[in-house]
Amino acid sequence: MPPEFQPRRRGEPLEVSVTLGRRGKAVVSVARIALLADIGREGSISAAASRHGLSYRAAWDSVQALNNLFPRPLVTGQPGGARGGAARLTPEGWAVLRAYDGLNTEMKWVLGALELRLAKGGTDFDPTFLWSLTMKTSARNMLRGEVVSVTEGAVNSEVVLDLGDGRSLVAGVTREAALELGLTPGLPALALINAGDILLAAVPDGDAPPLRTSARNDLEGVVSRLETGAVNDEVHVDIGGGKTLVAMVTHASAGALGLAPGAPVRALIKAGHVLLAVG
Repeated sequence: MPPEFQPRRRGEPLEVSVTLGRRGKAVVSVARIALLADIGREGSISAAASRHGLSYRAAWDSVQALNNLFPRPLVTGQPGGARGGAARLTPEGWAVLRAYDGLNTEMKWVLGALELRLAKGGTDFDPTFLWSLTMKTSARNMLRGEVVSVTEGAVNSEVVLDLGDGRSLVAGVTREAALELGLTPGLPALALINAGDILLAAVPDGDAPPLRTSARNDLEGVVSRLETGAVNDEVHVDIGGGKTLVAMVTHASAGALGLAPGAPVRALIKAGHVLLAVG
């Protein structure tokens, strides 16, 4: 029995906790739903973070993660501001909250049935099977998209994902992996990208020749946040449409590129560095 699991005491009421996701992936936790609701009530990321005992950075990271997992952003606003992060929910954000409330209501009868089953003394209920529903990844970036095309090669396949608002992402996977995942146009998929696999480049001036690279993905954006460190800096890049990429670069490189909030930048990602996951 995992040490995290505590057996239910006799007579102790069961509680239900609903999570949201697409095709079993990209789970939206209860904590993030609660944070989303408080942002809607408070109109401020900072105030919502305070209610949950979170740092502003942790709350803003959760907002970015939520926006990345849906076709359109759930929260709009900018970090900082007079109230430390004024924000509002979009119609999609309110729709997610309504869907969550509806699911909670519908789950009550399911919970009652489970309560009866456990009350009969069934010992075959193994909580460890729930682990598969809470898959986590070490990849710093997780973006939802929809497969637009799959071009098969002798060894590898090129998969194009539509991220929305005219932005796309190209992934290079083995032909066998593409077949195993069932990648076909119209299929929702998640793109996983490590922060260290994103290269950043300055946007050339108007008179400078365009930058040419071998990276299959070249996304223009604006630095929205910069977390500096002694060796490495964490750079948040707003690529539009409510989507954000996080890159890790050396402190020296960030200085050489003149990276700062508001600075235009290009995120370069090789197709082979984009991992795909489906439900």
